[in-house]
Amino acid sequence: MTTREHSPRPPYAAPAAARVTLAGADWLASASRYPRSVHALWADSPGSSVMLPCGTVFDVIDFPALFGRRVLDRLWAAGPGSGPVAAQRGRLLLFAAPGTAQRLPALLSWEEWGGRDRRVPPLLCHGTGDTVAVPPLFPADETEPVPPASRWLVAPETRDPWLPGPDVLLWACVRAARAAV
Repeated sequence: MTTREHSPRPPYAAPAAARVTLAGADWLASASRYPRSVHALWADSPGSSVMLPCGTVFDVIDFPALFGRRVLDRLWAAGPGSGPVAAQRGRLLLFAAPGTAQRLPALLSWEEWGGRDRRVPPLLCHGTGDTVAVPPLFPADETEPVPPASRWLVAPETRDPWLPGPDVLLWACVRAARAAV
């Protein structure tokens, strides 16, 4: 027997889904005009996705999956990490500080990273006036043969999670684009 430990999951498997804590659920629900209704829905059906408004508690930056993964790697390698992150249908939804959805595209364009050369792929920025579907609080049963279409990769754990702002995301995008070249 060797001293090497083997991962129980093959390297090609989808990353495990994270679970939202009660404090994280409070934070998510606080984005709604009716947080008690959101909690009631989750109490009845914790496996339900919920539509929540952006712009006051959080903004959401929606990345193509591969580029989003590179951005996340840069955020974690640089030190601050990321706020909550969800995977949905081949895209990564990164929860960011309010106002980021408005400023990030302008910063990328000004830095000439989001322009014609497309070194940074088009991002969908959800801010004031937009809503997003947040994944269920708990991951689906692990016995399911296909990963769920919507799951938390980094779940909200606190009532006041750290959320990256536009400047942090700008440089994470630039570093991810440079690494891809």
